[in-house]
Amino acid sequence: ISALPRMGELIMPEDASRLSRLKSRLNQAGLYQKHATAVYLGVRFALMVVPMAVGLALSTIGLVGLTQGLLFGALVGLAGNLAPSVWLARLKRQRQKNIRRAMPDALDVIVVCLEGGLSLSGSFAHVASELKEAHPLLADEMSIVRREVQLGRSTGEALRQFADRFDLEELRSLASVVVQAERFGASVNKALRVHADTLRLKRYQHAEAEAQKAPVKLIFPTVLFIFPVMFVVILAPAVIQFSAALKDFSEQ
Repeated sequence: ISALPRMGELIMPEDASRLSRLKSRLNQAGLYQKHATAVYLGVRFALMVVPMAVGLALSTIGLVGLTQGLLFGALVGLAGNLAPSVWLARLKRQRQKNIRRAMPDALDVIVVCLEGGLSLSGSFAHVASELKEAHPLLADEMSIVRREVQLGRSTGEALRQFADRFDLEELRSLASVVVQAERFGASVNKALRVHADTLRLKRYQHAEAEAQKAPVKLIFPTVLFIFPVMFVVILAPAVIQFSAALKDFSEQ
C-alpha cells in the first residue's frame, strides 16, 4: 500500500486544471485525505500494469500464447483503468443521496436553533451533535463548515465549499440564500424555513421519480428469472402427459 503513492506520482497530471478537477472529484467522493490523489492514481496505474505483467508472465511460462496473454492483459488493464472512475461516481451518488435526504431535517433543526437565539455557527454545532446518529455524514460535514467559519471564512463561503464537496444544486442554493441574507440583512430564519420546504418538496419529487422507474427496472429480472420458471410450471405437466400418450401410442 505504501508503494501506491509513489506509483501515482508517475502518472500525476502536470496540467494544473486537470489536477484540480481530479482533486475535486475525489473530494466529491468523500476522499479528503492528503495523499488521496496519489493513492488513487497509484491504484489506477497498478490496475493497468499488473494485468499486462500477468498476461506476459502466463505467456512466458507457456500456459497461454503471447497474443492471448497480451490481449488478456490489455482487456483487463482497460477495465482496471475504468473501474476506479466508476467507483468514484458511485461514491459521489451515494453521498449526494444521503445529504439530499438529510438536509430538510437539518434545516428544521437550524431554524429552531436560530429562533431560540443561537448563532448560525452555533446552530451548525447543534445539528452536528443532534443528528450524528441519524445522519452521520451530514453531522461530519456540518462540523467541517463550523470549523471553517471559526477559521475566518464567512458562513456563506463555508456553505459554498460544502456545496462544492458534494456538487449538489440544493446546497448551492442554500449557500446563495445565506449569502444574500448576510449581504442584505434579511431574516435568515424565514429564508431557511422556505428553503427547507423547497428541499422537502424536491426530496418527495425525487422519490416519486425513482418509484416510477421501478417497473422498468423489474422487466429484466422478470423476463430472465420469473417467466422461465412460470413456463416450466405451466408447461411441464402438459409435456409429461404428451410424452406418456406418445409412448402409449407407439407401444400399440
